[in-house]
Amino acid sequence: MPEPITGPRPTLEAVAARAGVSRATASRVVNGGAGVRAPLVDKVRRAVEELGYVPNHAARSLVTRRNGAVAVIIAEPEFRIFSDPFFEQQVRGISRELTAHDSQLVLLWVEGPGDHDRIARYLGGGHVDGALAFSLHNDDELPALIDRSRIPTVFGGRSRAGKDLAVPYVDCDNRGGAREAVRHLVSLGRRHIAHIAGPDDLMAALDRVDGYHDVLIDADPALTAQGDFTEESGARAMHELLERRPDLDGVFVSNDLMAAGALRVLAERGVRVPEDVAVVGFDDMASVVRSTVPALTTVHQDIEGMGRLMVKLLMRLLDESGGPAPASVITPTALVRRASA
Repeated sequence: MPEPITGPRPTLEAVAARAGVSRATASRVVNGGAGVRAPLVDKVRRAVEELGYVPNHAARSLVTRRNGAVAVIIAEPEFRIFSDPFFEQQVRGISRELTAHDSQLVLLWVEGPGDHDRIARYLGGGHVDGALAFSLHNDDELPALIDRSRIPTVFGGRSRAGKDLAVPYVDCDNRGGAREAVRHLVSLGRRHIAHIAGPDDLMAALDRVDGYHDVLIDADPALTAQGDFTEESGARAMHELLERRPDLDGVFVSNDLMAAGALRVLAERGVRVPEDVAVVGFDDMASVVRSTVPALTTVHQDIEGMGRLMVKLLMRLLDESGGPAPASVITPTALVRRASA
């Protein structure tokens, strides 16, 4: 193997000379272009490795008109992002797919309304090729701000705030999954089925409420309590439901974290699960269901896969040349039966 060249930082011209190809050919290989024969690709890649060549990002951007970076915007404060495994799984899927496309992830989150202008300035500054935004609330200003930045965008989940924008989204069948969960509780002979709902400014939570009422059309309003998708709120809601309706014998909980809190309260009260009260969650997050006693029956959604799919739709937007935007995608859900119901 030839000895690496020492001295100044290797240039693309040095790579071309080492590989015995033209500069244009070396540039196409380094920048991921097509139309170069496999033997020449191998020669250029070997030269890059031998020389320790690192592409100049600014020069590459001028050629490709890409920054090689995507903004991932989570419309939640920092403490929620790092305490809720849902976000971890979705960001992991996004990160893995971006890596496969040789693109970097730039994580942005919202601590308060004052962050909206900061995010809008960043997006409008040409730092990223596109944006992925999720956990958007129904009264959120972010969708409109992102739209005004005129960069390709994909939303994670539906939002009333973004319904009039021509922005594709990826979501799961929240309403259908909720229906399946409640039907399962009905099939077990449960007659007084409660619901611990999520925040009423998130479409996913509202869709799950609708799924509950699709099955239990005349459900007593006293059988519904609201949480905020945290374990503590699930515990509070379970306390509230037991006080109002001590005869309840089943609970559909809008996410797994709240279900974990509900199970904890039932255990503290000496209520047997599933003998006295059957419990079904939503998400099927491994880090949560592994810790519940008994093991949680829940509705599975492919959270990591949805993150990957968001990136794939964004890459199609980036590759479009005036063509139609990719359609939004609703992914299926499935009930996973365990010991709690």
